[in-house]
Amino acid sequence: MTAKLVFSCLAVTAMGNALDLRTASLQLRPNATAIEKKAAQVITEEVEKRTQLRLGRNATGGPVLSLVRGTGPAEGFSVTATPRGVTISGNDDRGVMFGTGYFLRQARMSRQRFDISDGLAVTTAPKIAIRGHQLGYRPKTNSYDGWTVPMWEQYIRELALFGTNTIELIPPRSDDDDDSPHFPLTPINMMAEMSRLGGEYGMDVSIWYPAMDKDYSDAKTVEFALAEWGAVFQKLPRVDAVFVPGGDPGHTQPKYLMALLEKQAANLRKYHPKATMWVSPQSFDKAWLDEFIGIVAQEPTWLAGVVFGPQVRGSIEELRARIPQRYPVRFYPDITHSLRAEFPAPGWDFAYATTEAREVINPRPTQQAAIFRRYMAASAGFVAYSEGCNDDVNKFVWSGLGWNPEANVTDLLRDYSRFFIGPDQEEAFAQTLLALEANWHGPLATNGGVETTLQQLQAVEHTAAPQLRQNWRFQQALYRAHYDAFLRTRLAIEQGQQARALAVLGNAAQAGSERAMNEAEEILFRDELTPGARVLRARIFELAEALFQSIHMQLSVSRYAAIGLGRGANLDAVDFALNDRMWLRTQFTSIRGVPDEKQRMARLERLAAWTNPGPGGFYDDLGDVARQPHLVPGLPYAQDPDFLKSPLTGFGDLPQQGNRVSWFTDAETLGDTPLRMRYPNLNREAQYRVRVVYGGDSAVQLRLTANGKEVHPFLNKPKPIAPVEFDIPREATASGDLLLEWTKPAGGGGNGRGVQVAEVWLVKK
Repeated sequence: MTAKLVFSCLAVTAMGNALDLRTASLQLRPNATAIEKKAAQVITEEVEKRTQLRLGRNATGGPVLSLVRGTGPAEGFSVTATPRGVTISGNDDRGVMFGTGYFLRQARMSRQRFDISDGLAVTTAPKIAIRGHQLGYRPKTNSYDGWTVPMWEQYIRELALFGTNTIELIPPRSDDDDDSPHFPLTPINMMAEMSRLGGEYGMDVSIWYPAMDKDYSDAKTVEFALAEWGAVFQKLPRVDAVFVPGGDPGHTQPKYLMALLEKQAANLRKYHPKATMWVSPQSFDKAWLDEFIGIVAQEPTWLAGVVFGPQVRGSIEELRARIPQRYPVRFYPDITHSLRAEFPAPGWDFAYATTEAREVINPRPTQQAAIFRRYMAASAGFVAYSEGCNDDVNKFVWSGLGWNPEANVTDLLRDYSRFFIGPDQEEAFAQTLLALEANWHGPLATNGGVETTLQQLQAVEHTAAPQLRQNWRFQQALYRAHYDAFLRTRLAIEQGQQARALAVLGNAAQAGSERAMNEAEEILFRDELTPGARVLRARIFELAEALFQSIHMQLSVSRYAAIGLGRGANLDAVDFALNDRMWLRTQFTSIRGVPDEKQRMARLERLAAWTNPGPGGFYDDLGDVARQPHLVPGLPYAQDPDFLKSPLTGFGDLPQQGNRVSWFTDAETLGDTPLRMRYPNLNREAQYRVRVVYGGDSAVQLRLTANGKEVHPFLNKPKPIAPVEFDIPREATASGDLLLEWTKPAGGGGNGRGVQVAEVWLVKK
């Protein structure tokens, strides 16, 4: 039976009568394997946690839960429920563990309740061969570095119960600090424990092992690396694969990197004879990528496969087409970051970006499904990149789709909610996860669903048992919902303050420059938070403390010793500016130093009318999806979720650091993709001038053309950021239609960021 038929069948069988399992006993076959015994232990412990019921072993009377062996595809299983009990039949060890997970996900468990649909019958096997997640015990993560061995066992167990067959570890030396104040064990000792746990749950253990040394063309450096890596390999009880990224981090020319990895592959097999070596061409420029492809074309036997990850030039299909078919391509998707990432949140509002930031709690179930379906046809499987438990929901969506790519995402969330939150809140919590994703759709100012999401979660919290209130997954949803709602309230307040302040500046001629600036500044920095907003803010701090206690999330640098603001510590950004007040204050300081009142007034007038392009002109704030009418859009999200061929919303320096909001955001392209703006129906007789602000964090040079006519050659961006102006050639607008196109020098590598443009005025002269 295909996965599609299996899962459509489940929707019918789930409507049967409930089979009461409160008096059930567990039964193993006499020659049960270690994995089968582990599966029985998992059932016993997970049922008791939720129900207070302790299952017996081989008891007479009552329903029987039987763990047996069957036949069929690798990792597959069948689960059948009859009045006599439930039979979990695994085709192999993993099939038994995955069948156990399916049974526990379908069971309804709560205090003194344990049942499942009578008549349930399913036979299934995974469609995707490699289904994994990276678990990095290292300082830069937003929670993992504080986890103990029992916490790691619970999480690895949960991943296995949802069909994950691979975990990926990180060695003691990577692009990170050597130590963390949160570490309960040294990195190598915890790595060994995690390797052991992976083996106990029947999972493959991979190592993400960056080549960090300076010069691998040097024989002594290679000798050192072989000894260092060998010591790690020897320490670990299980290793099935090693993945070495070519970049991010990495800096080694392919001919030296591949020579090193040939030696490391032999080194690896000394300790783990069946382990394999994988590599990615991340961050390579065109020349290095071509060199890499040339080496792989020789089909080295030590290489097992190639990984497609962030900052690989081109698409996964292009990479697949350029390497020999003997090498599978494994996907390395970034599911943990929301900006400056492989798959940024599309059209993310600046208020979220400046506060919740890159490693926010980020359930994005439908977008993750779109990414999965876009990429998996060209891939043998995936091991997803993660920096902590902020992406927990995304992990389980990927694992579910890895088993059955045609699975309904909402059904996957129902499984997640039933198992982790409880059957009574299954539907409510599943819909809440979808609602949290929808909170990020479109401009925050007009998204009234944000308050509804919070109200729905508060209703669940109001009746929640103490056990649920202590559940870190429930706490994460509460934290995000409160943070989103507080942001929306504060955004309305601060945008209103700015509108009033600019109105004061617009009338400065009546009051004088000094009085106008004083009044505007007082408005901008006035505390206008409502009592309701203060309650939301206080609750955010309470939930941050709860999450530190429950799962060691480090949501603040000062309170919880997070490694940095950008590493999930968004509690520290909860009050960051959501308007231009910091930038305006610096402008006021500068203007006060101008001795001439007329000049001061002229500068205030420019501030008040900043976005006004004048008669017959046009203005675009390219980082604001509501104010970019002339931006040429790209492909639909499902076709281009990594924005390789489409403009995306990019982000630079924060408004809190003195930037304008419109300079913090920009329209951005990746690689060699140009950025385009189109202006139809212009005045054919007029001459135009373009004023542009080049924002963003990329230092590449930019060139601008108008209908193919050069407006300016490759130039460096002004630092500090400031508008620059250029005449548009008259012949470029003679037809009445204008296409502006920005490009960067072709063929670059690194992080792949290309053109970044923040604001554009097309001014009629």
